[in-house]
Amino acid sequence: MRNQDVVNADMITELPEALILEILSLLPTKKGIATSVLSKRWQSLWKMLPKLEFNYNDHNGELGTFSKNVRKALLSYKAPVLQSLHLKISLDKCNAKDTEMLIGIAFSRNVRKLVLEVELGEWFIFPKSLYNCETLESLEVKFSVLMVVPSSVSLKSLRTLHLHYVDFINDTSALNLLSGCPNLENLDMHGTPKGSVKPFTIAIPSLQRLSICHSNDIRHAGYVINAPSLKYLNIMWLDGIGSCLIENAPMLLEANILTQ
Repeated sequence: MRNQDVVNADMITELPEALILEILSLLPTKKGIATSVLSKRWQSLWKMLPKLEFNYNDHNGELGTFSKNVRKALLSYKAPVLQSLHLKISLDKCNAKDTEMLIGIAFSRNVRKLVLEVELGEWFIFPKSLYNCETLESLEVKFSVLMVVPSSVSLKSLRTLHLHYVDFINDTSALNLLSGCPNLENLDMHGTPKGSVKPFTIAIPSLQRLSICHSNDIRHAGYVINAPSLKYLNIMWLDGIGSCLIENAPMLLEANILTQ
């Protein structure tokens, strides 16, 4: 190592821990963890990072390597609260059982925001045991995820829910999910639910922002919105115009309806 590199490394090491964590948070998680080899002080710094992101594309190796590495990192985490966890997986790299385990560990670390992105292909069934989390404030689920939601859902802290081209096994599952989020304020649905032959009712008293992006499906009977706290509504219909009945939204300030 060059003398200049040593000087630069020493200068960073002398910074306050909060500032070092701020710098590390700008790095990809994999590189942030790699800084643990720099010195004894750096060994545990990454374990206090507020946000962690794991992408299966960054982990080469046999089946199970990705989940093993992520599990080890989550079990080593030391901060009392994990502000954000982003998991991008492919089920041929991290099977459904391992994915459930990783999310469960994140819940035990008091995760506030979870982003689960499943590569298009085999469906991942979101486990019923994971519909209960007292600390989760934001949930974003993307692509090949099938939601089979039980009647008992408890996501009392959830304020923001993004559903991007996931699917529900039926309308009852979708309604169970929404009814289990009594403090939901922001709902963003892209392409869900599918194939409903009845109008899909969004009845959430606490909801303030609602975005719907849906393709025109002749099997889909549209939406009914009952949201007395709703202030902002955005609807985008792709390949046509669908139906939307605003049944109860006395606080509505802005509504945008677009077609493509």
